[in-house]
Amino acid sequence: MRRQKMKVVLFTIFGFSVRSYGVVVAISILLAYGIARVLTKNTVYEKHLLDFLLYSMIGAIIGARIWHVFFFQWPYYSKHPGEIFAIWNGGISILGAVVGGLIVMFFYTRYHKLNFFEMADFLVPALVLGQGFGRIACLLNGDAFGSPTGSSFGLVYPPGTQAYDTYGSKPLWPAEVWEGQGDFVIFALLFMLKDKKLPQGFLLSIYIILYSILRFMLEILRGDSPRYLFHWTAGQWTSVCLIMVALTLGLYNFKKKAV
Repeated sequence: MRRQKMKVVLFTIFGFSVRSYGVVVAISILLAYGIARVLTKNTVYEKHLLDFLLYSMIGAIIGARIWHVFFFQWPYYSKHPGEIFAIWNGGISILGAVVGGLIVMFFYTRYHKLNFFEMADFLVPALVLGQGFGRIACLLNGDAFGSPTGSSFGLVYPPGTQAYDTYGSKPLWPAEVWEGQGDFVIFALLFMLKDKKLPQGFLLSIYIILYSILRFMLEILRGDSPRYLFHWTAGQWTSVCLIMVALTLGLYNFKKKAV
């Protein structure tokens, strides 16, 4: 049996537990910011980057919590409404964070009279790279886990993780690992396309479509989300909606360039 030990708590200092999830998320944000600085160098967006990052983090956290509570785990939170705002206990959604961040970007660019699609094209490679490293945090924390593989192959999570509380010592599909690897592939593709003469907003559309397809497929293996119509998870329904939005935006931007 293939076993993987997750280090939920890295160490404790002065009674304070330093968790691997928070450390890796912080690293992923700093890494994404560094890549974004490189991508926006000598552009009008470079001077806006830090301010936008601060606002977008607020929007991403709010969106991530809304998605987790109301779309991913509402059967639980409907019975425990007092925990809806207890974000310090964990529970955020990458899909919700993406939506929240893009909404903030829309209003930020409108306020500062910037081009939303152009700014998005500069930043989505950094965004998906950060997502990839963020999934490492999920792995170490034992959340966003897969369903049982029914064989000796899989990740076996230690006691103290949500995955262990749900399935015990059963080997689970490494859904979060594969999603992180897929994010790195999407980053490479976007990075190669960033200097191509494409209509504004095309990189944004490509990012949304590729990530949504990746997420939809891997949600089939997830074991931590309730199922709804067609036995789809909230992540799959969100992915389908995002693909439709991205296709509409891509067609709009393509026709706008052709005019």
